[in-house]
Amino acid sequence: MKLTLTTILLAAVTAFLFTGCEKEKTVPVDDGKNNLFVLVKYKARPGKHEEALSALNSLILEVKKEPNFVNIKLFVDPADPTNILLYEQWTDKTYYNGEHMNTAHLQKFMVDSREFLAGPPDISSWRLNGDYSTH
Repeated sequence: MKLTLTTILLAAVTAFLFTGCEKEKTVPVDDGKNNLFVLVKYKARPGKHEEALSALNSLILEVKKEPNFVNIKLFVDPADPTNILLYEQWTDKTYYNGEHMNTAHLQKFMVDSREFLAGPPDISSWRLNGDYSTH
């Protein structure tokens, strides 16, 4: 078979397209360290969102001192500041569900929060399945 310049170019372009334009792949995630993510949704009583935020900020300063803590991000709904969300990351699910829940500062917050929260928080745990960060 005689190879022409057109055939060679077509083969090169095809190879480039299949290797250079692959679908982006999910970064594999280690199911161990740093892989407990918790969403905590709070609803403040009407007119009590500032009090709730102040109490949460104080609580978070104590929680940051705990072992297995990685980070917490606090969000407020711009359309309704009584909707508050915590995004938490921990290294140990057993610690989070046991020792963390029984710390003096969290137990105190649970009692005090009856004054400014509309009810108990909605808490859900998540496991990271893919990371698409730019870093």
